[in-house]
Amino acid sequence: MVVYKQADTLKELEQILDLQQRNLPKNISAEESTKEGFVTVEHTLDLLKSMNDVCGHIIAVDDDQVVGYALCMHPKFANDIEVLRPMFQEIDKTIEGQVNYMAMGQICVAKSHRGQGLFRKLYHTMKEKLPEGFDTIITEVDGKNKRSLAAHTAIGFQELKRYHTLDKEWVIIILQ
Repeated sequence: MVVYKQADTLKELEQILDLQQRNLPKNISAEESTKEGFVTVEHTLDLLKSMNDVCGHIIAVDDDQVVGYALCMHPKFANDIEVLRPMFQEIDKTIEGQVNYMAMGQICVAKSHRGQGLFRKLYHTMKEKLPEGFDTIITEVDGKNKRSLAAHTAIGFQELKRYHTLDKEWVIIILQ
């Protein structure tokens, strides 16, 4: 049985990183990244722990194994991951302080558990566990990641803005 909760042990954070590694473009085929989607950012354990200390990451656990995660990234970490800096700049320009949001830093479901509703439940749990004063989740998706864009749209995310950095198109989306 899959349990949804906030990460609270070093072992869980390490399992998040293991699942992340198995879904980075450098570790999967181009065909798989097109069909199944992929994650973009590679976190360090220290950064993952620091983020978790501010707002616990949401995890799906099956038989003591993390099989899905949604990383909570408080805006105070906006400058800590180079590839995400432009996202936070674009969000700030677009919402101009109108909402207190939590960034969803990355979401991933293990291949063994895809198609079982974990994606939706991870976001539902994240929304329930947002710190007081936060009621909105904002994230961005690589414009080439069609599977992820479709999945986010299916659970109620709406496009906030598209922008380009270097050779990538990013889609910033919001769930209120």
